[in-house]
Amino acid sequence: MANLHYSSIENRAGVARQSVFHLIGIARTWKLPAAVAMMWLIGSACGMAASPEKIAKRNPVAAINVEAGLAVKGYDVVAYFSDGKPVKGLPRFSTKWNGVTWQFASADHRAAFIREPGKYAPQYGGYCAFGMSQGIAVDIDPQQWKVVDGKLYLNNNPFAQTLWARDPAGHIKEGDANWRIIPRKEN
Repeated sequence: MANLHYSSIENRAGVARQSVFHLIGIARTWKLPAAVAMMWLIGSACGMAASPEKIAKRNPVAAINVEAGLAVKGYDVVAYFSDGKPVKGLPRFSTKWNGVTWQFASADHRAAFIREPGKYAPQYGGYCAFGMSQGIAVDIDPQQWKVVDGKLYLNNNPFAQTLWARDPAGHIKEGDANWRIIPRKEN
């Protein structure tokens, strides 16, 4: 459902009905309770995404999402581009950037990152792209990812990945706007 414009309540209700069936299908596939899918749908339909004012008033989050001092949970961000898949990095191929340790699968990947860290670092400081489109900073699962227009986007789980993939351009636009106003602190 790309680029939907809601000109009437009836149109929005029709889209909501289509979304219900889509979410029920997702819930069955992943054995998720239908209640979880319905809560997301109801929240989305009611516009539960945070307002810019609410986002700006939140407690600051770390500029880069880290776990145990590692960016992207120790995964090699260059591998998403060169290998087309997530690859766990190794401590012997690590570097510090923006106060955080980044690990890589090889010396070549580490060298590529050192040359152009902005090219490889994930968007939104490594927080969930779908969550950011909703105005919240959420942790990620390195297995849930997509490179769009040369930029790496990570998501929290298969459900978030699926929702994000339904309208990447729209979610990127919202995520970019929200990332600009979300309060951040240095790592």
